[in-house]
Amino acid sequence: MLLTAVLLPATEGGLTAFNPETGTTTQGATVEETLANLRETTTLYLEELPLVASERPLLTTFEVEVRG
Repeated sequence: MLLTAVLLPATEGGLTAFNPETGTTTQGATVEETLANLRETTTLYLEELPLVASERPLLTTFEVEVRG
């Protein structure tokens, strides 16, 4: 099953990862470690709450104006 991973720098160092299809999150020191942790977390989640097959999500970006 191919899923999406969104990785962001963590304020305390390392990375935070989020899988939008399941809502699982985790962290790690490197990209490789973070993805491995997300894979494990998501696998455990899917053992309890399987996903119904669906089309791939649309991942895009957008801008907002920050007033200040």
